[in-house]
Amino acid sequence: MSVEILTYAALGARLNISQKAARSLTRRLKLPRAFSDGGKALVSVDFAEIPHKSRPPRSRPSSSALVAAKIEALKAKVARLEITAADHKADLECERERADRLAAELLQAAAESTTALEMIARLEDEVSALRASCQTGSLVDGHGQATRRLGHLAASIVQADRKACR
Repeated sequence: MSVEILTYAALGARLNISQKAARSLTRRLKLPRAFSDGGKALVSVDFAEIPHKSRPPRSRPSSSALVAAKIEALKAKVARLEITAADHKADLECERERADRLAAELLQAAAESTTALEMIARLEDEVSALRASCQTGSLVDGHGQATRRLGHLAASIVQADRKACR
């Protein structure tokens, strides 16, 4: 049971593992550590107590073929996404045009309703003036003012009806 004091690099070399793997093993086994004057970590190790066996390197499939397959898969995915994006863009343009048309129609309807409200107010004023003149009994005066008012009212109603039919 001899205890050796090694750096992570030396421990990795003895166990045939990388320096990072040696550091991870040291932490996992909670081996005592200290620091040298140079700032390197030193680990106290008793190799008889370490249950570590180095694994043979794994054989990997041809990395270039694997990378090429991934690249092709990503290219196909990009092509699908570009088609989807083009479809969404066309839908967006169609909806934008529709929204612009609806906004124009809304502005036109607002203007027409304002005009109609003004016309209604004017006609109501004329009707109330005619009613007032009927109640006072001055329906017919020397100048034919009531007749003129009635004629103006009829013309206003016809004009409002023509605007509504357009």
